Amino acid sequence: MQTEPMAIVLAEDDEGHALLVKRNLARANIANQIVHVTDGQEALDYFYRAGRYTNRPIGISLLLVLDINMPRIDGIEVLARLKGDPAKCRIPIIMLTTTDDPREIERCYDLGCGVYVTKPVEYEAFVEAVQRLGLFLQVVQIPAESDTKC
Repeated sequence: MQTEPMAIVLAEDDEGHALLVKRNLARANIANQIVHVTDGQEALDYFYRAGRYTNRPIGISLLLVLDINMPRIDGIEVLARLKGDPAKCRIPIIMLTTTDDPREIERCYDLGCGVYVTKPVEYEAFVEAVQRLGLFLQVVQIPAESDTKC
C-alpha cells in the first residue's frame, strides 16, 4: 500500500471522460489528489513545475494517467519527453485512451509506458475499466518525485 502522499495527474482533454475517471476512481476508494490537466503542454508544465504549476508541491509520489489524443502536445510526445528525461523517467505512466491500434500500443510500451488501457466505448464497460484501474492503484508502489533519477 502506498505510504507516501501520491498525486495522480490525469491528462485528458475530454471533460466527460475526465469526470467519469475521477468519479470511478473515488468509487474504487482512491482518495489521492487527482490533478486534471487538459492537454499535453499542461501535463508537461505540471511535471516541470512551469506555468501555473511553478509552486506545486515537490517530493510527493506522482503517477500520470495519459490520453494519447490531446491538443497542443499529444500523449505520445508527453510520454517520450518524460521517459527520455533522466530526472523524470521513473514516473509511472498509464496510457488510458480510445486508441486500440496495435502499432500505437507497441510504440507506447517501447517509449516506456507501464500500462496501456483502452477506454471502452460503452459506458458500463468504461466504468468497470476505471474501477479496475482504481483497484490496481490501491496496491501499486511509486517512488517519491525526489527519488526519480534514472
